[in-house]
Amino acid sequence: MSGRINALLLLILLACALLLVNSQYKTRSLFIQLERAQAAGRALDVEWAQLQLDQSTLGKHARIEAVARRDLKMVNVTRTEYLTPEAR
Repeated sequence: MSGRINALLLLILLACALLLVNSQYKTRSLFIQLERAQAAGRALDVEWAQLQLDQSTLGKHARIEAVARRDLKMVNVTRTEYLTPEAR
C-alpha cells in the first residue's frame, strides 16, 4: 500500500514539475514577444517624430514658394486688377 502511495505521489510530483517547466517556458516566450513589441513601438515613435518634423519642414511658406518658383516657374504678381460689375 505504501508503495502505491509513493508511486502516485511521484507521478503527481513529476506532473507538477513538467507543468512548472512548461509555464516558465511560456512566460519567457511571452516576455520576449513583449520586448520585441515594445522595441517596435519605440521605433514607430521615432519614425512618427521624424515624419512630423519632415511635415513641418515641407510645409513652410519659404519652401513652398521656392518650389513654386523652381518647379512650376511661377512668379510674383506685379499688379492687381479688380473687376466691378460696371466694367462689363
